[in-house]
Amino acid sequence: MILKILIKLFALVQHYKNSFWIKNPHKAQQRTFNYLIQSAKKTVFGKDHNFDKILNHEDFVKNVPIRDYEKIKLYIEKVRKGEPNILWTGKPLYFSKTSGTTSGVKYIPISKESISTHINSARDAILSFIFYSGNAEIFFGKQIFLQGSPTLEIINGIKTGRLSGIVAHHVPKYLQRSRMPTWNTNCIEDWEKKVEKIIEETLVENMTIIGGIPPWVQMYFEKIKQKTNMPISKVFRNFSLFIYGGVNFEPYRNIFKGLIGKKIDTIELYPASEGFFAYQDEPGREDLLLVLNNKIFYEFVELGDFKKKKFKRLTLKDVIINNDYVMIVSTNAGLWAYNVGDTIRFTSLKPFRIQVTGRVKHFISAFGEHVIGKEVETALNRTLKNTSVKVVEFTVAPQNNPKSGLPYHEWFIEFNNPPESLSSFSKKLDESMQEENIYYKDLISGKILKPLVIRKVIKNGFNIYMKKIGKLGGQNKLPRLSNDRSIVNKLLN
Repeated sequence: MILKILIKLFALVQHYKNSFWIKNPHKAQQRTFNYLIQSAKKTVFGKDHNFDKILNHEDFVKNVPIRDYEKIKLYIEKVRKGEPNILWTGKPLYFSKTSGTTSGVKYIPISKESISTHINSARDAILSFIFYSGNAEIFFGKQIFLQGSPTLEIINGIKTGRLSGIVAHHVPKYLQRSRMPTWNTNCIEDWEKKVEKIIEETLVENMTIIGGIPPWVQMYFEKIKQKTNMPISKVFRNFSLFIYGGVNFEPYRNIFKGLIGKKIDTIELYPASEGFFAYQDEPGREDLLLVLNNKIFYEFVELGDFKKKKFKRLTLKDVIINNDYVMIVSTNAGLWAYNVGDTIRFTSLKPFRIQVTGRVKHFISAFGEHVIGKEVETALNRTLKNTSVKVVEFTVAPQNNPKSGLPYHEWFIEFNNPPESLSSFSKKLDESMQEENIYYKDLISGKILKPLVIRKVIKNGFNIYMKKIGKLGGQNKLPRLSNDRSIVNKLLN
């Protein structure tokens, strides 16, 4: 009883602390901007970009251009060689190793100043849930976050590994005793073997919090259900909170509802190797609170302008709701005007809340339609509504050169429970896509494209594909759509 009161008190205190930057976002961003510029004046990057002369955002825009990984790679390679004071003071504590769409493997620096923001933001998301829900019982059981191996390699004195593996080294002491799985099991590299061992260890435990990227938690749940022939809510009777991030949960919602067997609270997180950007601060919300106490300075470029190579950089003072922006960040790990590669949309300006709408490089515009991830997910979710159809996974690609007839968008879908009439389902899905994207609608009505075509993927087909390319499990995610057929051609093979 006393412990429960202390947990709720901790949540209340943290909520009060966070209210200062939530209510004063522009002051928080100005403080962050000043701190970043002052801290990095004597770095190689700071000297190269006249940080000693930067007094405001206009100066910053003039001196520091937007960069993606390829354009900042020259500096990062110097850091990887062990050189200090390149992008940030000293050397980074870690390099987060991540797969790039065009850059191959990327090495994102994490400094001693920035690692705490990854941990504290995740903590605040859970404490915010407790503040609003009053549910402190979640800490009276075991917790698991399905993640990559925490085994790290050392390159020129800098520990290197996956973000989730790095974060595993910084789990707060008050969670050490209740976290699952064991360290040795967490270090297993083979994802399928790891899941089997995790199941062996967790089946006998009182699991209250389970987290991870939805497709890999789904695999964990499915294997448990196969072993026990029971829904997850019967196996883990006190399981009451699912924490996820990395992908939109909506396409998986019906699958999870069937696997769990009851309604359950969820928290969505928006972490990345570059920083922890946002989290769902209130139960039941579909948008995320933009985190402004994490020493990240945010800029935004309208997606339409970005596609035209017009890089007008906006701050939080300039953004409007329901408009898609490319997010640009500067961080206390040494990323400067860095294009994260994500597109976001503001749903509220008081406080600043966002939805992630897709990836800059993940789109279809083979015919000028520029369909983004949010649109295909929304169209599919609308089509699934009030049906018994369940989708395991999907991706979309253009078919530019069909053997006959007009080109079209080809949807590769793995169904758990397929529709009775695929043609009827395809028709409704295409109608939903036309509602989501006016350019797509014009191409259909103008007979430039024919309505979309669905191709069924065999059971576990996407997992087989991910395993063959070495990305099964952990933080790896399947792109929702692509502007070429590189993914679907491998699926077809």
